[in-house]
Amino acid sequence: MPPLDLIAFAVFVVLIGGYHVITGYRPLVDRSIVGAVQAQRVVWMRNMAARDVRIVDAQLLASLSQGNAFFASTSAIGIGGLAAMIGSGDQVQKLFERLPYAAQSSPVVWELKLILLISIFIYAFFKFAWAFRLAHYTAIMIGATPIANGSNHADCEEHALRTARLIGIAGEHSNSGLRAFYCAIAALAWFYHPIAFMIATAWVLSILVRRDFFSRSRRLLFGQKT
Repeated sequence: MPPLDLIAFAVFVVLIGGYHVITGYRPLVDRSIVGAVQAQRVVWMRNMAARDVRIVDAQLLASLSQGNAFFASTSAIGIGGLAAMIGSGDQVQKLFERLPYAAQSSPVVWELKLILLISIFIYAFFKFAWAFRLAHYTAIMIGATPIANGSNHADCEEHALRTARLIGIAGEHSNSGLRAFYCAIAALAWFYHPIAFMIATAWVLSILVRRDFFSRSRRLLFGQKT
């Protein structure tokens, strides 16, 4: 692999991997949009535990799980399409290399780029598929919530918190899958030029940072002024 491609790939791994590790630090999670949404999930589950009829909660959960199923299917389609290009993507490679300033790639490097994209979509598939499954478990937890009768408030509260934590884990996996889609957009730039790959990686990282920590939606979820 040419040195510039190695540097571009290293930049991608360090920036994206480092961001994933750093944002997994609990104090940062609590200050991010992920933490803000989780706080609202706790409120939701507490309200759910106080209701006798929980049809609305089940419908909301089903709506959320449908999004995970859609993205899991999309990931599988992407994996299949990219796998079909391995060993037979000469026409696509020639198309990219005809673009102005596009970098020339050997067949081995070209296939490594495809493998990177396939790996990203495989990661996304497993994240969305597990999030979909966790939503199913959450539905069971909602169905198993004790009926509030005034004497079991502590049990209802504890069950609501566990349910909120479970759906929060599903949300974390879904969020990781969405981040993988962002990374796939950056990886596409590598097919054009390694410098474009590094620029796209920095651009995607800036979008993730802004939306996780500085977006208006985060401030609204925390009850702050926009």
